[in-house]
Amino acid sequence: MSTSLNTASLAARVREARPLVHHITNDVVTNFTANVTLALGASPVMAPCIAESPEMARMAGALLLNIGTLNPGLLESMIAAGKAAGKAGIPVIFDPVGVGATGIRSAAGLEIMEELAVAVVKGNPGEVLSLAGARGAVRGVDSVETSFSRGRELIMEYARKTGAVMAVTGPEDFVTDGRRWARCGNGHPMMTMVTGTGCGATTAVACLAGAGIPPFEAAAAGLAFYALAGQHAGERAAGPGSFVPLFIDALADPDGLPWDRLILETGE
Repeated sequence: MSTSLNTASLAARVREARPLVHHITNDVVTNFTANVTLALGASPVMAPCIAESPEMARMAGALLLNIGTLNPGLLESMIAAGKAAGKAGIPVIFDPVGVGATGIRSAAGLEIMEELAVAVVKGNPGEVLSLAGARGAVRGVDSVETSFSRGRELIMEYARKTGAVMAVTGPEDFVTDGRRWARCGNGHPMMTMVTGTGCGATTAVACLAGAGIPPFEAAAAGLAFYALAGQHAGERAAGPGSFVPLFIDALADPDGLPWDRLILETGE
């Protein structure tokens, strides 16, 4: 499908810039997201300790915050690093894992959105709708809300209100800055059978943002590239065990992807 976003070209800019991406993230996915970062051509660093997280954030091309394994000390470090990144003009990419499921997660998500200049929020429909003030259906850290169609206008309004790009992932990914929008229809069911693939999508966005690509384009192209690589790997994998190495290989070899099969539409 024709689009004004040259996803392959934008993905290539990560390899040219080789940005440092600072992750304060989910303990469950640290290794996987580090490998995704490396495969995309960027450099990962995980520095969750508040004694160094603000300093590390100032060195990075992008700061990724993921509340998947949340605790009060980690939230404090995220806020400190996010403020340091904001003062340095470094984009903050926020993954509100499980917001809407428990009080502490919802409060943490709102605090991050209120205290920091977030460039992109990347979450599932339930998480993003919960941040926006709706009762998004969330169970544990998974979304029960499989469609964002009923909340699309609310999500666009929330993007306008906060100034952050909303990147909503699901069977079809949706990205908006409140005026423009993009929809991506690629992906593969096997991506839901491996821990960390959702968090890895946030990493893809952060890598593009860290390469100096504006937030809307970084979110739309990052998710599209990631979904196409997942589709390509899933079609060749025998199961989730063989999927992971094939997926990392696909991310590391964008020239080998079937770009003519990219399903990406943009508009405003």
